[in-house]
Amino acid sequence: MASVPGNRFSQDERRRNADHISFLKHKGYRWLWAALGLSLVAGLGYALIDQEPRPNGGSWYGYTLGTIGLGLIVWLSLLGVRKRRIPEGQWSLKGWTSAHVYLGLSLIVIGTLHTGFQIGWNVHTLAYALMMLVILSGIWGIYAYAALPKPLSSNRKQMTRADMLDEMSNIDRQIDNAAQPLSRAEADLVLAAVGQDVFAGGVLSRLTGIYPGCQTNRALAGIEPSSSEAAQSVHELLGKRAEQLGQIRSVLRTRALLEVWLFIHIPATIALLAALLAHVISVFYYW
Repeated sequence: MASVPGNRFSQDERRRNADHISFLKHKGYRWLWAALGLSLVAGLGYALIDQEPRPNGGSWYGYTLGTIGLGLIVWLSLLGVRKRRIPEGQWSLKGWTSAHVYLGLSLIVIGTLHTGFQIGWNVHTLAYALMMLVILSGIWGIYAYAALPKPLSSNRKQMTRADMLDEMSNIDRQIDNAAQPLSRAEADLVLAAVGQDVFAGGVLSRLTGIYPGCQTNRALAGIEPSSSEAAQSVHELLGKRAEQLGQIRSVLRTRALLEVWLFIHIPATIALLAALLAHVISVFYYW
């Protein structure tokens, strides 16, 4: 039977519409409802069990929650491994990411109830603390990807990275020409400013947008525009350089805020898996 063009077009249209839906809204919040249901069942089970003392990690219910939590953590950690192999359809990357987020959040309830609210200085609490660190860094990642791309695009002002660097090079050439009549002290300030790497600055500077060693700002403060016509011209050009530098640094800061959570999330996940292994071994050893 020949295929109907209209059906093919409608399928393509549905696929395009699905591509524009956030992973948080995937399949009508399917994984949000799954996570809420799982958390509700875990909470009701803990509340309704008539047992003294209350269920903890060493009780049958604690073992049940611990097994569920362990399975979820191992499964969720596979996102980074599987993201290049996930096919389209039910287990698309968007679907897997949606499940990763919501089921990961459900671990707050499952993991906390598994502890039985018993906290101490041991490997069990270490595993719980690392789990919470992974979850909190993941929450920051969700916020970053939801809120920061728009400011990043705005900061670029429709300019690519190459465009911004070209504009900076053009300003530097103008400064170099205008600075010829300056005194030696003023020229040294200019040379230090244009010679400084645009990307100079540590991780803290990129995250905060504060660059205490900025030679452009130092030159602006050290060159008095009223001293000569050349000084005034250079001062104006340094102001343009500072503005362009601020735009570049603003882009760098937004990108750093977008990426910094991964430098916490991934190592913390690896540490969590190691702590969980120690947790499980110690539980079976003393069981």
